[in-house]
Amino acid sequence: MPERVVCYRAPSTVVDVDAVADWLEPRIDPAIEVQDRFLEVHRTDDLPERFAEARVLSPYDRRTGNTMLGTVRYEERALEHPEREGGVLYDGIQVQRALNAALPAEERGLETLHVVVLDRAIGTWGDHDGRWHKRVTVLGQPAIVSVPGLYEAPAKPEAYYKEKQRHALLSGDAPPREVLENQVDGDFLVEDDPRTTDALKGYLLQAVDYLETGEPFCDDERCRLFNAHYHEDLIGAQLRDPEFCPTHEARYGLE
Repeated sequence: MPERVVCYRAPSTVVDVDAVADWLEPRIDPAIEVQDRFLEVHRTDDLPERFAEARVLSPYDRRTGNTMLGTVRYEERALEHPEREGGVLYDGIQVQRALNAALPAEERGLETLHVVVLDRAIGTWGDHDGRWHKRVTVLGQPAIVSVPGLYEAPAKPEAYYKEKQRHALLSGDAPPREVLENQVDGDFLVEDDPRTTDALKGYLLQAVDYLETGEPFCDDERCRLFNAHYHEDLIGAQLRDPEFCPTHEARYGLE
């Protein structure tokens, strides 16, 4: 069980990590603190190459990595100017290893849990279907919570994909995101959604709960610790009452 939890801000996103920490603080035993962007606080010289090595090359190719000079230079610029980074998917396990290695040696144990709110899209390889899947979280040390993953990993309503396909057939290209968002009925989170901070509270709690219990998720779709695969389930778990199932209400609810 960690004695301390450190959460890292993601200033290039709309997430208010301080507000999430304020929500977490009365619910967990470990002391909690907030620090600035992980990639600034724990910057190491090899991080650009480590990110380049973690790049996913193709949705159906298990291999990762492009360490050509231009790609490494891109990763250097992305570290300096994170608001310019985008459109790249990274192997979340490789990124986790790189960030763990960037921590001071005395911080890599489980006494202090580091929770990195990250402004990059991460994924994990699915052996069952031979393709990459975007993820919101990679649990462990450090725990990674991907803000783009919150918008992109869960499946959107079926009507969203039908409208996207219809537009492509008519015009030959993908419709602008805002067109789809305006034309499709159904509730789902979009980039820079004002509900992002509230939606991520449960994901940061999942990171703490995993180290404390060894259980990664809750099976109850009404609970903030539920691992939602669809946007409607994500919204039901994170943004609607009740906050927790009875078991986790007893552990994390406030009287």
